[in-house]
Amino acid sequence: MAAIYSLYIINKSGGLIFYKDYGSKGRMDTNDSLRVASLWHSMHAISQQLSPTNGCSGIELLEADTFDLHCFQSLTGTKYFVVCETGTQHMETLLKVIYELYTDYVLKNPFYEMEMPIRCELFDINLTQAIQKDRVALLGR
Repeated sequence: MAAIYSLYIINKSGGLIFYKDYGSKGRMDTNDSLRVASLWHSMHAISQQLSPTNGCSGIELLEADTFDLHCFQSLTGTKYFVVCETGTQHMETLLKVIYELYTDYVLKNPFYEMEMPIRCELFDINLTQAIQKDRVALLGR
């Protein structure tokens, strides 16, 4: 069973710009993935406003009975989140690697338009390698 079920990248407006399924038990169709991304964006924004502490950046980890959801928000407001097995460690590091891949292969692509869906082959290739490397590291622990 895969440690990582799925990866989402949401733009600062809450639009889903990237989704990849890595073997979740119940595969979602396009509409469901859009709903999850929109719901997460809303929950993340509400949590920032409801936080009793100043400077809260929103929910970073959501733990459920059957999965964990780890989130990283860049300074530009783009959110990266993975849905993974409960108790999976070091997802923050993986999310930062994904952010680096996004900046290296998507933002530096002259044909990419900001806030639009990601269609970049080099990003896909390097993302697949990073996820595979992370799975191998998780199996070795």
